[in-house]
Amino acid sequence: MTAALVWFRRDLRVQDHAALHHALKTHRRVYCCFVFDTGILDPLPRRDRRVEFILRAVEEVDAALRETGGALIVRHGDPLIEVPQLAAELGVDEAYVNRDYEPAALARDAEVRHRLGSIGLLDFKDQVIFDRAEVMTQAGTPFSVFTPYKNAWLKKLDSDGLRSWPVDSYAGQLAPPAGARQLPTLRDLGFEAGAPGGEPLPAGMSGAQALFRDFIERIDDYARRRDFPAMNGCSGLSAHLRFGTISIRQLVAYAQAQPGQGAATWLSELIWRDFYHAVLWHHPRVVTQCFKPAFDALRWDSAPDLFDAWRAGRTGYPLVDAAMRQLAGSGFMHNRLRMITASFLSKDLGLDWRRGEAWFAEKLLDFDLAANNGGWQWAASTGCDAQPWFRIFNPVTQSEKFDAEGRFIRRYVPELARVPQKFIHAPWKMTTAQQTACGVSIGRDYPAPVVDHAAARIRTLARFQAVPRIGPVAGP
Repeated sequence: MTAALVWFRRDLRVQDHAALHHALKTHRRVYCCFVFDTGILDPLPRRDRRVEFILRAVEEVDAALRETGGALIVRHGDPLIEVPQLAAELGVDEAYVNRDYEPAALARDAEVRHRLGSIGLLDFKDQVIFDRAEVMTQAGTPFSVFTPYKNAWLKKLDSDGLRSWPVDSYAGQLAPPAGARQLPTLRDLGFEAGAPGGEPLPAGMSGAQALFRDFIERIDDYARRRDFPAMNGCSGLSAHLRFGTISIRQLVAYAQAQPGQGAATWLSELIWRDFYHAVLWHHPRVVTQCFKPAFDALRWDSAPDLFDAWRAGRTGYPLVDAAMRQLAGSGFMHNRLRMITASFLSKDLGLDWRRGEAWFAEKLLDFDLAANNGGWQWAASTGCDAQPWFRIFNPVTQSEKFDAEGRFIRRYVPELARVPQKFIHAPWKMTTAQQTACGVSIGRDYPAPVVDHAAARIRTLARFQAVPRIGPVAGP
């Protein structure tokens, strides 16, 4: 009777799970495990909403496995030690995982595979529709522009690409380990409950499906509403995709089957996710370097005071500040606001995009290295298919366009709650009497702008023009 071990990572569900399906199909007894990686957890603050989110998802996976006779074996330690040790204790013939694409994860998996020796580590595609070199140019090279990638991706998509990996028919082969330990609590992991700010996102497989059902009711309006942070226009599924509590195949299959611009636009966003994973796979240097090597010569400012003001939501630009406070308070930031705040950091404040990327990595519940890096390099104009370097978001006009009434601003910047719509996007333009009338003093209750956008734009153009071999300005 052969046995296998399935190591869960960023695939915390028991439906449509590639590694679990293949293990159950091949072996008569299958064990499942998850490792709370101390190398990842130890540097985190003791209150971190991501750890709570993962623990709730792990608890739900364990409960689902127990309903069919299995259980989730949970360890807290170094997976380089825990996984090979557990495989040896259980006497399994093979270990199974779903692929990860981040450089550190690839190095981890290579070392685990080495330590497993003859047991082996089989990996499967699960968190993306197409991975590695599945979508390439006709010349056999990786795409660096999204639209041609999207066209090739859609052309390649067929029923096999959306094939699900069922586990229900094999459920009787799930095996509980002898003397299974109880799941750890947050305290056992060294963390405390109640990460500050915001309503917790529904967690686990059940939370993901509930959010998906809610989004289905709104998907027709997605294209029209998705750029307005005061509206409930997005799916809310980004963290669930990050931790695999919902299958990307389920979402793509649904989007592809629906008529209308809403579903088509959402499908395009899901393809962007595959695109950024492909970029990371083919160009792992982007973790620390610019995708376009010429831009590694950019001379960024230091300005720690400006960076602190940006992090704290105290720049004097209301929409930027509202977005940064939303991030600090909830672990979430609307996608349009990610672009605006990233552009502001790199092109108004003149600070290295890597500093902002690292801050988002620390704060975002849905932090995903590929998407975060791709988004930041897009905004900073150093990445693939990026915003041209001479196109610079104006934080006031962006605010006027995407939060015209100031509803989002007033929600997260309460000191501006009584500022009339005429001034909500640029409150420093109010006279002293007008400030008094709405109960806010600019420079005391709310900061004046830390930089002048027009002057910052000139400095940014000069910064990029000083880089050799980037070419002349090709537009306004």
